[in-house]
Amino acid sequence: MDTFTPDPRRWWALGALVASMLTLGFDMTILNVALPTMAADLGASTGEQQWMADAYVVVFAALMLPAGLLGDRFGRRRMLVVGLGVFLAASLVGALADDVNWVVAARALMGIGGALVTPLALSVLPSLFGADERAKAVGIISAASALGLPLGPIMGGWLLNHFWWGSVFLINVPMAAIGIIACVLLLPETRDPASPKVDTVSTALTATGLGALIYAIIEAPTRGWTDALVLGMIAGSVVLLTALVLRERRQARPMLDMSLLAHRGFLFNTLAATLVMFVLSGLLFVLPPYLQAVLGNDALGTGVRLLPMMGGLLVATRLAPLVVTRFGARATVSAGLVVLAFAAFLGSRTTTDSGYGFTALWLSVTGLGFGLSLIPAMNGALGTLPRDRAGSGSGLLTTLRQVGGAIGIALLGSLLASIFRDRLDVTGLPAQAADTAGDSVIAAHLVAQKTGSADLLASADSAYVHGMSVILLVCGAAALVAALLAAAFLPGTPKTEETATTPDMAPEPADA
Repeated sequence: MDTFTPDPRRWWALGALVASMLTLGFDMTILNVALPTMAADLGASTGEQQWMADAYVVVFAALMLPAGLLGDRFGRRRMLVVGLGVFLAASLVGALADDVNWVVAARALMGIGGALVTPLALSVLPSLFGADERAKAVGIISAASALGLPLGPIMGGWLLNHFWWGSVFLINVPMAAIGIIACVLLLPETRDPASPKVDTVSTALTATGLGALIYAIIEAPTRGWTDALVLGMIAGSVVLLTALVLRERRQARPMLDMSLLAHRGFLFNTLAATLVMFVLSGLLFVLPPYLQAVLGNDALGTGVRLLPMMGGLLVATRLAPLVVTRFGARATVSAGLVVLAFAAFLGSRTTTDSGYGFTALWLSVTGLGFGLSLIPAMNGALGTLPRDRAGSGSGLLTTLRQVGGAIGIALLGSLLASIFRDRLDVTGLPAQAADTAGDSVIAAHLVAQKTGSADLLASADSAYVHGMSVILLVCGAAALVAALLAAAFLPGTPKTEETATTPDMAPEPADA
């Protein structure tokens, strides 16, 4: 057995990785508080806001696996630097954009950069740290990712209060530059030439299949579910994703190893983690307009008011390992999903007169349920796999989680847009103003201000809160179904596996 010799600069190198993860961590949540402001300034409809959020997530999910393989084959440090460079350039494009299409394009480019950075920052750790130090290193990387969650909305809110909305993209530029310099100076180059080759056909099938599905879901409320284009996109998505699965099953060393889903523990833990991301991503998409438009907070106030969920999440990250040790992973995942369902059902009782105190209560419970269910589900998924397939299993798990997040934003956002437009009372408004008001609650508020219509303002708030309540009921039902599946089908696992620390144990929020 080879003796592992730790790199003397390993802790400085870890600092470089922390800088890289912080850059992505800020961007994960900073856009959530910026979307209402961007919608007002750019005249973006709910569907266009969904694309601003989803363009990143779809590209990120589609390229996660090939990006990791590129790093293994051509050098992880090199690909990290390339990823941060792409992220920096895309952030500049986003900051200078003057219409929705350019913002969506910038977000897609940022997804390419994020896909290169995220898996490679974790895959570098085994070559830097021995088994005795690796858990501590993973904890620091996880903390860096988590730190961006609460800081993103607060920083974004402060920037929006003092500068234009493009500043939420511009802040990424110095962060990415620091990450690039740190990686070049401090990080040793590592690679694994024996890794599978990147399959460009499978990568293209993944990206186009997911893109077609997300497009159909987002456009359906406007065009109708029976529209030829929507139906064509759904059919095309089914064909493309089926072709992907069939192609990967024939590969000797598949890039996307679908046979891993034959492991019962991996399948149902992954399903639980994916449904959690579905719920959380949809929630983080619909909540900021409520806090900003309906409750009347500015951007900074909106960011600060998301902190109770982060507080619940941080409590859960400390609590989850203890609960797993005492009661087992299956009970912990199931209980966490029940807590998440309870939080969503509680939130569905929100009215226009509820105020922020009630929102803070159910947001705290949401964060607790999120952490209790996601962390042991991810550990349980990876713990069922043979050691030589942990890498591909981690990639598949992360990809499916991102897909769950993208579909959550698309499906729940589309449902909200449809409900809002149907319930909004635009009686007496000119046709063009009525059509604009139906685009989003932000647009309705702008029209109400221009026309001086207090009735439209009240109707917009009522319609949005009703739509949000329906979304939360759907989220609660999804979490409850996931809890029942987890309780019924998750296998019991040895304590040593349940409590093992893996590079993917920390929760990683969706770009919402």
